[in-house]
Amino acid sequence: MTGDTGPSAGRTAGPAGRRIAGYRLEGEIGRGGMAVVHRARDLRLDRTVALKLLAPELARNDIFRRRFIHESRTAAAIDHPHIVPVYEAGETDGVLYIAMRYVDGGDLRHLLDREGPLPLPTALRVAAQVASALDAAHEHGLVHRDVKPGNILVSRGTDPDHPEHVYLTDFGLTKKSLSLTGFTTVGQFVGTLDYVAPEQISGRPVDARCDVYGLACVVHEILTGYPPFRRDDDMALLWAHQYDTPPRLTAARPDLPPRADAVLAGALAKDPDDRHASCREFVAALRTATAGGGGTAATGHPATLRDLRAPGPGGDRPEPPPRWARPVFDPRA
Repeated sequence: MTGDTGPSAGRTAGPAGRRIAGYRLEGEIGRGGMAVVHRARDLRLDRTVALKLLAPELARNDIFRRRFIHESRTAAAIDHPHIVPVYEAGETDGVLYIAMRYVDGGDLRHLLDREGPLPLPTALRVAAQVASALDAAHEHGLVHRDVKPGNILVSRGTDPDHPEHVYLTDFGLTKKSLSLTGFTTVGQFVGTLDYVAPEQISGRPVDARCDVYGLACVVHEILTGYPPFRRDDDMALLWAHQYDTPPRLTAARPDLPPRADAVLAGALAKDPDDRHASCREFVAALRTATAGGGGTAATGHPATLRDLRAPGPGGDRPEPPPRWARPVFDPRA
C-alpha cells in the first residue's frame, strides 16, 4: 500500500517483533493516511503475510467497523489470480487489521519511476491483468475508487510468454466506509488526484465506470511516463479532470497508431455513459487499435526483477530516458 503519510497512520505503526492477532511484525512496507502495512509472520501457519493496520480511531466508529467487516468478507470471497487474496480481517486491542498475501516484487509506481514508459506489449499485458481484476471485483459489487500505480503490484511471471504477474491491491475496504462515517469532510473525496474520475470529484454516485477512468489514466502513464493531466496545483488538476480535453496519446508516443487516441479519449470521457462499459472492454479496444503497429521507438537493456524493488534510503536515481522497447523482465534472468 502507498499513499500520503499522516498522523493517524503513525499511530498504527509498531516496532518489529510486536505481535498482533497471531502475527509478528517484521518491518513496515507501506503507509497511507489511515493505515500502515507491515510484512509480518503468520505464527499459526508459519507464512509471510502483508498485515494492514488501520488507524485506531476507525475501530471506535461503529458504522465504519460494521462496513469494514462486510467489505472485508466480500473482498475475501473473490478468488481471482490478479487480486491480492485477503486471508483474514478482524479487530484486536482496538485496532482493525487485514492480513493479505505478501507479494514478492514491487509496485508499478516504483517501476515507472525507474524505467520510464514501458513497451506497448508490456503495457497491454499489465493493463489486461488489472482490467480482469477490476471487472471481477465489479461483479461482486466492489468498486475500487483508487486505481493507481501504487496499488498495482508486479512480480515475476511464470514463463517467457508471461514475464510478469500483476496483482491489484487495496480495494475499497475502507474508502466507501470513510465517506459514510465522517472521516472525509464536505468537499473531499477518497482517491488520488492524478487518477480520479470527474464524478468522484463532484460527489456524484460512482460505479464500475469510475474504475475505467482510473485505469485509463494509469495506462496513459504506463505508455507516456506521466498521467493525462498535469497541473501546477490541486485545484487546477481537479478542474482539468472535470472539464479539460485529455491530450492525445500519440503526441507523446508518435510510434503508436492514431486510433489509440480515440480509445483513450473514450475511456477518459467526462460522462460515465460515454466510457467503455467495462475495463476489459477498454483494454480490448486499445489492443485492437494498436494491433500491428507501435511500441518500438527506442531500445534499451531489459530490466530484471531487481528493477521492481523500491530504492532504499539514499537510493535516488537520475530520471531515466524513455525505454519503450524493453520488457519488464529478462526471461533469461
